[in-house]
Amino acid sequence: MQLPQENQPNIAGQNQAMRNYYQFQSKIYDLTRWSFLFGRKTVIRKLPVDTLAPVHIVEIGCGTGYNLARMARRFPAAWFTAYDVSADMIRLARKNTAAYQDRIKLIEAPFSAEEAELCAPADIVLFSYSLTMINPQWSTLISLAVALLKPGGHLAVVDFHASAHPWFKKHMGKNHVRMDAHLLPVLASQLLPVVKSVKKAYGGIWEYLIFIGKKSGTSVLSDDE
Repeated sequence: MQLPQENQPNIAGQNQAMRNYYQFQSKIYDLTRWSFLFGRKTVIRKLPVDTLAPVHIVEIGCGTGYNLARMARRFPAAWFTAYDVSADMIRLARKNTAAYQDRIKLIEAPFSAEEAELCAPADIVLFSYSLTMINPQWSTLISLAVALLKPGGHLAVVDFHASAHPWFKKHMGKNHVRMDAHLLPVLASQLLPVVKSVKKAYGGIWEYLIFIGKKSGTSVLSDDE
């Protein structure tokens, strides 16, 4: 299978910017993010898979391991591969998922075509508040995630969507977040939507999305492709 190539500029600079950003943010992440990273519990609850199934779940941008710990409890037969570019976040994720370390593989690296080959196939790929911070290569990562899914597998995304307030978009931009309603059209073009919703936060200051899409087709990544 021909994987999409990451030929967009400044990927190394983007990854370093994330490492720098989370050197401090990792210290306060779980103390503060509950107040505005909405929908994380919902997207996990809506994953269309038997809770006792021995599935492979990949999380791209795993942060402190908040989602991983929750998914490990919900899916006790599942095993996980998780990526993050920040050593500080991986360190916290390792601590927060220690009870499930036999089922969780944490990788300090940007997700790439090479990593997609290594961890495929997957039953579920999750992006949780990571795609809007991955610029400019967010669309490439969506394509890579779709490629590593098994036929019938699901891509799940919970993230910021948009804001009608320029001041808020400017504020979020300073925190590396893009809010241009740019994710949903690409997601819906590559997958069959199973869950697709946009919800308002704090009276409509911003919107966030929950999307779960199913992969069709018969091909899957393999060693000889």
